Amino acid sequence: MLAKVMSCAVVGLDGAIVEVEVDISPGLPSFTIVGLPDAAVQEARERVRAAIRNSGCSFPMRRITVNLAPADLKKAGPAYDLPIAIGILLSSEQIYADASKMLFLGELSLDGSLRHTNGILPMAALAQDKGSTEIFVPADDANEAALLDNIKVIPVVSLAQLASYLRGEKSIPYHKSNIEWTNADSTSVRFDLSQIKGQEHAKRAIEVAAAGGHNVLMSGPPGSGKTMLARALSTIMPKMTLPEALEVTKIYSVSGLLSQDLPLINQRPFRSPHYTISHAGLVGGGHWPRPGEISLSHRGVLFLDEIAEFSRISLEALRQPIEDKVVTISRAQGSISFPANFTMVAAMNPCPCGYYGDAVKECRCSAGEITRYQKHISGPLLDRIDIFIEIPRVEYEKLIDDDLGETSDLVQKRVQAARQIQQSRFQSTELVCNNDMTPVEVKEFCQVDPATQNLLRTAMKQLKLTARGFHRILKLSRTIADLDGANVIKANHMAEALQYRQRHSN
Repeated sequence: MLAKVMSCAVVGLDGAIVEVEVDISPGLPSFTIVGLPDAAVQEARERVRAAIRNSGCSFPMRRITVNLAPADLKKAGPAYDLPIAIGILLSSEQIYADASKMLFLGELSLDGSLRHTNGILPMAALAQDKGSTEIFVPADDANEAALLDNIKVIPVVSLAQLASYLRGEKSIPYHKSNIEWTNADSTSVRFDLSQIKGQEHAKRAIEVAAAGGHNVLMSGPPGSGKTMLARALSTIMPKMTLPEALEVTKIYSVSGLLSQDLPLINQRPFRSPHYTISHAGLVGGGHWPRPGEISLSHRGVLFLDEIAEFSRISLEALRQPIEDKVVTISRAQGSISFPANFTMVAAMNPCPCGYYGDAVKECRCSAGEITRYQKHISGPLLDRIDIFIEIPRVEYEKLIDDDLGETSDLVQKRVQAARQIQQSRFQSTELVCNNDMTPVEVKEFCQVDPATQNLLRTAMKQLKLTARGFHRILKLSRTIADLDGANVIKANHMAEALQYRQRHSN
């Protein structure tokens, strides 16, 4: 007898319907799974066999063939355990149900209980789009699936419980999410800006970066506060909206990094990969591509400490995601795109020893070593960075000063107000912040007065700005004007934006 059960695969961050066909026919006992299954799916044969027996059901000692359609889509992971088991029970007439509008997901233990499964949220989103009436998921993942509206989530503890439900012997109430959407107070768990002594110009720079989503490069001697400033940036960024939170949660769900206790991420991510990270770990990849650090920092901060120590190949791979806000990974099987709309904050020492230009400690590096070190970051990548900040050594008097500066909460309110101005400006588009603008939007929204035009013309010649640099200056000036509440970019806004273009020559 033939039975058909609906399940789901994850391709990139999107779900794809998989039809699990189970045929039980006369012949020598065998259990075959076809349809491009990976090793985890092939091993489902042993898990399903034991789970059915330990759930009070009979495993058919006949020829069992399981087909996962479409056959040209690679099936990976243990999420097909439950649909295969249900298909076998339906085909062997141990349960009776109309499964055409039901979606089954979950990994089985040998005793028949269901385990946590990665990627539930994108699968539930697909069920919502396809009009499935019910989605059966492990009880541990019910909160995650129930984040979406207009979908009936049934939490399943064990295969035996589900079999009784499908026979009509027991009822399982629909799961309602107990998670209420609230903007997280990021300053309660992360570094507060007021704890950073001195560096007032740098604090202003990261405020501008947070307001417009601009990329930052900080350079200074060891211990001057570069890492603290980068961590403080995440505490002054605008609070996440629910659509943004669902985007980020979907990425973490697929990556297996989502907490079962808190299945909705409501704080902006802060990712700080070590410079020894592999190319695939940073950008994403693998035999079956998975999100990398740049996707895990989507809608948040990607902090590259000691950026000059990262591999040149990995750094050059950041150029396209910085511009397009997505990263595309191509393999023989096809191409997959992951979102990568992050604010990049990079930090580096001015030289290998770290003390080139320091007023206190003498640099031990030769001129050639300094040049090679600074040239590790290519010109095209530097051209995609809006703000360059010199972070000097902090003086003793500032370190012992008991006066605290502005708190992250206070700065965040100004940043939030600037973002609201930008959202009103971009309401007819998909743009989120000024850094997302293309040259078309720059021409429309970055209006300058005549005096500012003359200043920009002079800067183009003296700083030798490229066309990309020209547009980035205008976008940065627009952000500074938004923080000032000005409709038109004025000379003082442009002057501040131009001072952030200063950097080490390389």
